[in-house]
Amino acid sequence: MALAGAVKGEAERLGFDAVAIGPATPAPHGAAFERWLDDGCAGTMEYLARTRRERLDPARLLPGARAVVAVALSYGPSASEPREDGGPASGGMRVAQYAGDRDYHDVIRPRLETLARFIESAAGAGVTSRTAIDTSAVLERDLAARAGLGWVGKNTNLLTPALGSWFFIGIVLTTAEPAFDDETADRCGTCTACLDACPTAAFTAPYVLDARRCISYLTIEHRGDVDEALRPLMGAWGFGCDVCQDVCPWNRKAASTREPAFASPPRLEPEDLLGLDEAAFRARFRHTALWRARRSGLLRNAAIVLGNRGDVAAAPALRRALDDTDPVVRNAAAWAFDRMGGSRGTGGA
Repeated sequence: MALAGAVKGEAERLGFDAVAIGPATPAPHGAAFERWLDDGCAGTMEYLARTRRERLDPARLLPGARAVVAVALSYGPSASEPREDGGPASGGMRVAQYAGDRDYHDVIRPRLETLARFIESAAGAGVTSRTAIDTSAVLERDLAARAGLGWVGKNTNLLTPALGSWFFIGIVLTTAEPAFDDETADRCGTCTACLDACPTAAFTAPYVLDARRCISYLTIEHRGDVDEALRPLMGAWGFGCDVCQDVCPWNRKAASTREPAFASPPRLEPEDLLGLDEAAFRARFRHTALWRARRSGLLRNAAIVLGNRGDVAAAPALRRALDDTDPVVRNAAAWAFDRMGGSRGTGGA
């Protein structure tokens, strides 16, 4: 109990908004995760299948691991931040709330490492620890839920009464043995708001998300062309999607972030993005979460947003994109241009 209290105190000192401690045992939803992979629901995220075995058991990441310290860092919007139609009012292209001024990995990782070193010092000689955000082969959400940080909602996000689902999860695996917290009961009840609101019907059942239809996956993780049938359903979302979070009742009273780096997502205009070459893209987004989509993905998304907007004023930007060096950007621009009824010649739209 003393060690657990000390660890939680240090986590709070480091600025984390919640902390819970649980056992470092194999993932409780491991079988469901494997079925999800086998059904192809991961889409083109082949790295999940390559690290399947490691993700099923945290001891593969840290041999001898006995405990999981799970922390939450809020990126919740402020009450005064304007939000329209299930997304932030972020200019011409909607961007997920979490994509703040700095890459969240750069904000969280140093704090996690400090917490890990504190655990080793407080627990005594021979204790080792290892940190994970979402770049390591570990099922953070499952481990955090078992530790009692929150419960897995029907939209597959982790939820807590105080933070809703507007938070990042950080994990410290350790061979120390602090006291464990109780798990948090599922409080979704009969609510299906998230399932009903999904623009692409990506939820095949409560608690089951087919990533191949998820706008967040399509705009961030997916490489190459987006299925033409799904493009109109993406609306103005150009990086991520917050619809299933915006409609969640638990998020209506969620605390706002205390972290300046996550205060609000950037304002992006798709026409401007289509003018970025690789060097300009790198200079603008290298240290932000938007880097994950790469230039090809972000400019592809910008073109799709313009096609869905249908504003002929965007024709010059799209026409220039028809000559982009990237075939994925060219294909998206051609689709958008055709969708607004434009001529691909030089005579105007």
